[in-house]
Amino acid sequence: MKKIIIKALVTVNLIASSLLITSCAQLSSNTSQDAITIYFARHGKTLFNSYDLVQGWADSPLTEQGIEVARYLGEGLKDIKFDAYYTSDAGRQRETMQVLLAQKGIKDYKIQELKGLREVFYGGFEGGPNAKMVNASMDSLGYKSVESFYKSYKEGKISVAALTNAIAKADPKHQAEDYQQVKQRTQAALNTIVNNAIKYHQKNVLAISSGMSMQVMISDLTDNSNKNKPLSNATVVKIVYKNGQYNVVEIGNMHYVENGKSTLKN
Repeated sequence: MKKIIIKALVTVNLIASSLLITSCAQLSSNTSQDAITIYFARHGKTLFNSYDLVQGWADSPLTEQGIEVARYLGEGLKDIKFDAYYTSDAGRQRETMQVLLAQKGIKDYKIQELKGLREVFYGGFEGGPNAKMVNASMDSLGYKSVESFYKSYKEGKISVAALTNAIAKADPKHQAEDYQQVKQRTQAALNTIVNNAIKYHQKNVLAISSGMSMQVMISDLTDNSNKNKPLSNATVVKIVYKNGQYNVVEIGNMHYVENGKSTLKN
C-alpha cells in the first residue's frame, strides 16, 4: 500500500513539474521578439467605493465620478494602440473598459474576460463596512488604532502579503482568499495575457483589474516599495515582458488620467 501511495505522489510531482516547464517554455519563447507592454488599470469609482463598503467579488456599478475618471483615462491613453483588451467578469471592470474605449473612439473590439483578474475575495466581510474588516484584521498586524493602521497603509509600510493574510485570518466565515491564492491566480492570468500576446504578435495590451489584486500580482515582481501603497481608481501599473522576464516600470501612475483630464477640460 505504501509503495502505491509513493508511486502516486511521484506521478503527481512529475505532472506538476511538466506543467511548470511547459509554462516557462511558452514564456521564454519570446526571447527573440519585441517587448510586450501590459497596461493594468484599476476600475473607476463605484457605488460601494462611495459608501466605503468591502468590494471584492461583490460588485457595484460605476458612479458618475467613476465614469468621468474612466473617460479621462481613455483620453490619456488615446495615442496608444492596443492589440488586446482584458477584464475579469466583474461588471465594474467591464464598464470601466467600455467607457474608456468609447472615449478612445474604439468601436470594433473584443473584451476577453479572465476570472484571475478579479479583486481579492474577502469572504464574510464582502459588502460590509470597510471599517469592520480593518478592525478585525489590524490586531494581528500589530496596530492598536485605526488611525495608525491607515497611516502605515497609505505610506506603504504594510506589505500586501501581510495584509491579505491578516484579512483571511480574521474572516468570520473562513472563506477569504489568502495571499498565495490571490498571487497564484493573478499571475496565472498575467501569464495567459503574455502567452496570447506571443501567439498573436501583440505589443500593447490593456487590462482593467482591481486595486489589491493588482498589488498582489506584482508583489514579487519588483522591489519598488510603491507596490504596497493603495492604488487609486483608474491608476495604472505598467508591466513590460521581454526575454522571459517581467519588469514593473510604473506603479500607481495617475499621469494618464491627469493628462486626459487636462485635454478634455481645455
